[in-house]
Amino acid sequence: MRPEALLGGAAAAGVLVAVALAVFVPGFVSAPAPEPDEPPARLDVTEMTLSAGAVTGETATLETTVFLRHHGGSADNVSVEVRATDADSGLVADTTRRDLGTVENLGEREVSLPVTVPREGGYEVTTLLYVDGERVDDASASVRGVGALTPPHAESTARFHEFPDRPSVEYRVASVDDGRATLNVTSYLTNGGDDPESGLRLEVIARQADSDVVADRSEARLGDLAAGRTARPNVRLTVPDGYNYYLDVTLWRDGVIIDTTRAAANLDPEETLSVNETRREVGFEASDFETGGPGSRTGTPMEAEASGEGPGMGAAATVMALLTGLLASRRWSA
Repeated sequence: MRPEALLGGAAAAGVLVAVALAVFVPGFVSAPAPEPDEPPARLDVTEMTLSAGAVTGETATLETTVFLRHHGGSADNVSVEVRATDADSGLVADTTRRDLGTVENLGEREVSLPVTVPREGGYEVTTLLYVDGERVDDASASVRGVGALTPPHAESTARFHEFPDRPSVEYRVASVDDGRATLNVTSYLTNGGDDPESGLRLEVIARQADSDVVADRSEARLGDLAAGRTARPNVRLTVPDGYNYYLDVTLWRDGVIIDTTRAAANLDPEETLSVNETRREVGFEASDFETGGPGSRTGTPMEAEASGEGPGMGAAATVMALLTGLLASRRWSA
């Protein structure tokens, strides 16, 4: 027999044997191994940061950045919620939610969500992470002093200079005439920024310390205040002499208050006033503060006591009272 025929017959016999074994012997031919299941998705909040956003006169926006870490398979219906709660009242001030849909890429990602709150007090900011409607993680942070955030229209690098041992406003008595004193008031303003400041206006008000009556006011307009320089604007005030005053100084620009300060002016020789001290009642004459013109003091209770005369009874009245008493005693003795 030819070799080719023998090889063909052997091959055919081998095929028949393999087919028979596959049919009649269980497990002879193994099924392909199944693909491994996708690991479950896992999302975590690793960090959250807060920064100041847009600021207006009434509100402030807190820019919240949430850092998410993703492990495992894809996560469906993912959403992030940020909630700002008033630290004092516990009331929710604002809530922002963002839907991320399906998250597939492994690693970290950033999600930014703003919350807008009233520009006052402090807040607790909480981040909530949801997957398929179920909360899987959260994080929180607190912020205080939101009222100190300055809106753009009030931003300025010009401020009253802070001395370590004296106020930023000082005064000198220029003259005293007919019971009225003229004060030369000097303020120290420093531009702590890198750019010049312009359009500044200084207003100085003298308030009688015990009554808060405005005795006089004046203002000065400043030119350009160069970066890193200090200006010393001067104004003059005329007030009734013999009283103590608070000098309230306000720095304005475009109708907006930039900064304020207060100093004390002591014109009462018997009492010294300092800022932030407890007040007490003293003799006060409203006529001294009339705006019709420079009026002279008509006398305070302290002055009346110093003259030796009681109120409503002079020396002549006292003599008449003594004579009347003597006549009455004579009639009784008669």
